[in-house]
Amino acid sequence: MAAKYLILNSRDEFLRIEFDKIIAFESDGNYTNVIMTNKVKAMVGMNLSQMQTLLEERLKDAASIFARVGKRHIINLKYIYRISIPQQKLYLSDSENFIYAASISKEALKQLRSILIGK
Repeated sequence: MAAKYLILNSRDEFLRIEFDKIIAFESDGNYTNVIMTNKVKAMVGMNLSQMQTLLEERLKDAASIFARVGKRHIINLKYIYRISIPQQKLYLSDSENFIYAASISKEALKQLRSILIGK
């Protein structure tokens, strides 16, 4: 059985996050913000590429619920609510408690839409 939690451990901090409660990972230079369904945002000391590798290593098959979209985001695919290509926005929501809007390039949004509709 795959891991249920994403464990992020550094010299100064320890984070244990239920991975299906993660909405997205957002790049902030050499850091990554982890955005969660309870609207909490945690910053970790690794860039987005390192986070992507860590997700694949730690979550194994369960990592497939996450996808890299553009240069600044890794998103949880189950929370995709709306893709607005003209506005260059991706909206993630559980339809009850939160909505998260991310600015994404038109090309990345078109690719994501194509994947989702199976073209």
